[in-house]
Amino acid sequence: MVQLPSNWDVIVVGGGAAGLMAALELPAELRVLLLSKDHAPRSSSRWAQGGIAAVTNADDSFTSHRDDTLNAGGGLCDPPAVELLVREAPACVERLLELGMDFDRHHGTLSTTLEAAHSHRRVLHAQDRTGGALVDALERRVLQRPGLVRLQGALALQLWIDAGRCCGLQMLHAGSLRWLQAGAVVLATGGGGHLYANTTNPSQASGDGIAMAWQAGAAIRDLEFVQFHPTALMLPGAPHFLISEAVRGEGARLIDGHGASPVSHLPQGDLAPRDAVSRALVQCMREQHLEHVWLDLRPVGRARLEQQFPTILGRCRELGLEPTSSPIPVAPAAHYWMGGVRTNATAATTVEGLYAVGEAASTGVHGANRLASNSLMECLVFARQLRQLDCAPARAPQPATEQPLSGLPVPTGEQFRQVERSLGELRQLCWQVAGVERQGHALREGLRRIPALREPIQGDPWLRASAALPQTRTCALGTTASAWISRAHDLQQRLVVTQLLLEAALFRQESRGGHFRVDAPSAQPFWQRHTLQQRHQPIHTEAVAPLS
Repeated sequence: MVQLPSNWDVIVVGGGAAGLMAALELPAELRVLLLSKDHAPRSSSRWAQGGIAAVTNADDSFTSHRDDTLNAGGGLCDPPAVELLVREAPACVERLLELGMDFDRHHGTLSTTLEAAHSHRRVLHAQDRTGGALVDALERRVLQRPGLVRLQGALALQLWIDAGRCCGLQMLHAGSLRWLQAGAVVLATGGGGHLYANTTNPSQASGDGIAMAWQAGAAIRDLEFVQFHPTALMLPGAPHFLISEAVRGEGARLIDGHGASPVSHLPQGDLAPRDAVSRALVQCMREQHLEHVWLDLRPVGRARLEQQFPTILGRCRELGLEPTSSPIPVAPAAHYWMGGVRTNATAATTVEGLYAVGEAASTGVHGANRLASNSLMECLVFARQLRQLDCAPARAPQPATEQPLSGLPVPTGEQFRQVERSLGELRQLCWQVAGVERQGHALREGLRRIPALREPIQGDPWLRASAALPQTRTCALGTTASAWISRAHDLQQRLVVTQLLLEAALFRQESRGGHFRVDAPSAQPFWQRHTLQQRHQPIHTEAVAPLS
C-alpha cells in the first residue's frame, strides 16, 4: 500500500455532492485529499429523490426564483446569498451537463417539474434518483482529477488549530490514528438529520462536522431551524424512506383517517411549504390518534408513476405496498438542517483556513425554511466558489513517530452496548423535545437529561488519549480500540451538537419557519435575526444581511 502523505494543499471532508463538487472545482494545481467516513457511498446527497432548482425556462426568471426562496425562508434569508444562488444556478446546470449528468428531457429539452412553494416549474430531475445520478456523475469526474487522492473509511476526529488558523486535522483510518497538515480544510460533512429517531437521512448525517467546527471556535448559526419532510414512509421496522413531494407536484394527495385532506386549510394545500404541511399532519395525527396519515398517488396515473418515480414504486413494492392501487402510510421526519457552520459568499467560516459547503454550512440561502430543491443547487454553487481559493501553502511535513497508547483498559462489550443505548435514547430525546412542535419546558428538560447520556464516555481514557496525541505522533490501534474510539467519538459529537440544537431552540422564543414553539406560536419582528453560537461565548444574534 502506498504511504499517504502527511501534508496537503486542501483536505475535503465528506464524499457527498458538496464534497465531490468542491474537490472538482478547487484550483487544478492544488493537491487535494478527499476523505469520507464510509467505505461505500451513503451520503444524504445520494438519497435525494427531489431535484435541482434552476431557472431554465423562458417563462421563469431570477426574480421569481429569488422571491420564492425569500418567501419560504421566513425573513431570515440573506438576500446577497440568495441572489448568488439563483444567478449561478443555470451555469451549474451547464457544468453538470458537461460532467455527464443525465437529466430528464421532454421532446429534447430539459424537463422541469413543480415542487412546493415554487411559482414556476423549475426543478430538474433524473427520474426520482436525482441525488444518486448527481453523485455518480461527480464521482466519475473526481476520480480523473490529477493530484487528488480519495480515502474512504476515514473518520475526521478533530481540527488542527494553530494560532487561530486551521492547518489540518486528526484522522482515524485503518486502525491508525494520525494528524494531517493542510493549507485549508473544507467541511462537506452534511447535516444532522440522524440526531432524530425519525429521519430520512442515513446514519452518517450526525452533525459531526458542525461539532468539530464549534470545538475549533467557528461560529455556528441557526441550528434551531430543522426541516421536517411531511411525507416519509411510515411502516413498523422499516427505514423512513422519503416520498418526494414531486409526486404531490404531479397530483398526489394527502388524506387523513376520514379520507379528507389534512391540509385543505393551507393556502397552497398539498404544495404549501414543508413546515406548514408537517405541522398540519402532526396536529391531524394527534387529534385523530393516528401514527401516520396517507398519501394517495393514484391521481398521478400509473404510467406517469412508472416513468417518473420508479425508485419510490420499487421501494414501496419491496415492503409489500402497491401505490398504484391504494394510499401509502406517511408521516413527518427530520430531513434537512437549515443551520450550520456560518460561512460567507466564498464558503469561508469565521476560522481562517476553514471552509464549509453543503448542508454543514449556513450560507444564508435557506433562512428559517429551505425552498424545495434548493439544497443540491446550494451544494454546487458554493462549492464552485472554491475555484477562487487562495490557500496558505501547507507546511513542510513534520516527521511523525509512532507512539502507542499503552496501559489503557480494553473496552468491553458492555461498554459498547452502553454507548448504543445512549445513542438510541439521545435520538428519541431529540425527536420528543426538538421535533415538529417544541415547548420551552420540554427543551429545558431535554438539556437536563443530556449529562446522563454522556456517562458511558465520561472521562474515557481512549478519547482523552487520542485528543491529546501530539501532531508529531501517529498511533497504531487494535481492532477493538479503533472501533471503540469511532463509536465513543460518534456519541461525543452527537451530544455536543444535540445540546447546541436544544439550546438554540430554547433561546428563540418565537415560531418561524422550521422552528415552531407551541408556547410562542407567532413570529416576532425583533426575532428576525440569526442565532449565533460560539465556544466560550453566550448565545447571541446577528442581523440578516442587507440586500447589496
